[in-house]
Amino acid sequence: MKKLLLLLLFTSGVAFAQADRVEPPFWYAGMNNPELQILFYGKNIAQYAPSVSNNVVITDVVKTENPNYVFVTIDTKNVPASELTFSFKSKNKVAFTQKYTLKERRVNSATRQSYDSSDMVYLIMPDRFANGNPNNDSTKNTNEKADRNNLNGRHGGDIEGIIKNLDYIKELGATALWSTPLCEDNDARGSYHGYGQSDVYKIDPRYGTNEDYLRLSAELKKRGMKLILDYVTNHWGAEHWMYKDLPMYNWVHQFPGYSQSNYRMATQFDTNASKIDKRQCVDGWFVPSMPDLNQSNPLVLKYLTQNAIWWIEYADLDGFRVDTYSYNDKEGISKWTKAITDEYPYFNIAGEVWMNDQAQMAYWQKDSKVGAIQSFNSHLPTVMDFTGMDALAQAFNEDDAGWDRGMFKMYNNLANDFLYPNINSILTFAENHDTGRFNEIYKNDFKKYQMAMAILATERGIPQLYYGSEIGMAGDKGKGDGDIRHDFPGGWAGDKNNAFTKAGRTAEQQKYFDFTAKLFNWRKGKEVLHTGKTTQYIPQDNVYVYFRHNDKETVMVAVNNSAESKTFKTNRFAESIKTHKSGTDVITGKAVNLSGDVTMEAKSVLVLELK
Repeated sequence: MKKLLLLLLFTSGVAFAQADRVEPPFWYAGMNNPELQILFYGKNIAQYAPSVSNNVVITDVVKTENPNYVFVTIDTKNVPASELTFSFKSKNKVAFTQKYTLKERRVNSATRQSYDSSDMVYLIMPDRFANGNPNNDSTKNTNEKADRNNLNGRHGGDIEGIIKNLDYIKELGATALWSTPLCEDNDARGSYHGYGQSDVYKIDPRYGTNEDYLRLSAELKKRGMKLILDYVTNHWGAEHWMYKDLPMYNWVHQFPGYSQSNYRMATQFDTNASKIDKRQCVDGWFVPSMPDLNQSNPLVLKYLTQNAIWWIEYADLDGFRVDTYSYNDKEGISKWTKAITDEYPYFNIAGEVWMNDQAQMAYWQKDSKVGAIQSFNSHLPTVMDFTGMDALAQAFNEDDAGWDRGMFKMYNNLANDFLYPNINSILTFAENHDTGRFNEIYKNDFKKYQMAMAILATERGIPQLYYGSEIGMAGDKGKGDGDIRHDFPGGWAGDKNNAFTKAGRTAEQQKYFDFTAKLFNWRKGKEVLHTGKTTQYIPQDNVYVYFRHNDKETVMVAVNNSAESKTFKTNRFAESIKTHKSGTDVITGKAVNLSGDVTMEAKSVLVLELK
């Protein structure tokens, strides 16, 4: 009799009907935008009619060509934090129910502050930073297993390793942490970089759990530091559960199927561009293993927007960095960005706009006059200064002071600052996880490192440091990305030395660390560097001088990029020096007389607080 009953229930489709996935898994009451789109996924779930308890209004139900999906939109306005019950009916009979929770928001969540030009951002690749929990190096439910001998494989770094070394990051002078993506990336190879995500609501189990990520956020806040999430709007990984059972054909861009991007981002605004070239850039896939998401599809855009907001609320985030920002459908990504900043007015988002022209980068910043020519506003607060990075990666090997060589590269970069609507809100850097290692380019020339870091610490913008540079780490991009993403020494049991501690560093590592920490800890309290104005002087004999100043303070920076010592007269800088007679070098603590000539050693820098 019992077997017969089970058989009848099974064949009726009632007993085993369910939602296998619900996303977002929960939400929050009191959001600025009360409209909530909930994805319910399960076998043939579209055959059921949804309803919801507590007098909550369903404003829309969308079913797609895939019967395993239904998108239900509810109005949460004036709905308190509570548990809702969704009922799914067939022929007026309830087939199954699904609980759904609206949670309380944190106090002052909407007005949370973010990272800005007063911060120094420390960028890490978690798999290569520190292994705090060797037990999660490989897991049964993820494809790629740990193999530290494989340069491009999983090495075992995790969230626990980050937490254990937060005091090191703070000691260095960093105030914000940007980690490359931590969500699940279940690719069979190269999954350690995290940009081919397979579940955007779940931390990769090889890094830890969602609760571990919350703990990381809390531990940073205990130290007065901020957490930046690396968000990917342009693509997912081919192992994403939704890509394996697409809600609809145009959830991703299809040609049909795969076609690679031409990477020509100028087609986004080039008035002379052909339609096919623009489509190939925007709709083409970044690589074959990363399906390109269609942000012009309203369901996709809403899914990505809610996922981003969910992480902000859930993990108490302080900001985003967005990968491949300018490869997205520009109208779609503009709506995504505005929806987030409407919800959180002070929330900073830095977009990766990897272009080599300041006007083209400025096009993508919020309220850009360049973008306004085409009636476009990205609403993106921060763009990344790739032209500045290019200058830092070349200038210090150019000893001859040609028309556009050496320090003229730095001068010319700042000469185009007028293009940006908010020059203090650009992310400045000498390198990151996708570029050549600075110390490799310059063969660990410490003097060149000093010049670059002094500029990074004192020029306008939000400085970002790539993990390991502060101890002299190098890596050859020509050998592949794995070589610019080496393991941090001391992050694994059995490492030859532990550079996380002073006692464990070599003399060379300590030299790099001391210089970097001194510079960026000094920068923390310098409002003149955070928001002050810049006055720069045309380089002479490869000597570049600029000033940061406000009504209270003046900082003078002099860089001798020549291969020989140089002497310059200070009267040329009278409009900036004004009545100051001397300056104290931040690096050495020595006083420098500014009433006459100043002599500098070859390949050296002075950072002077004027007295």
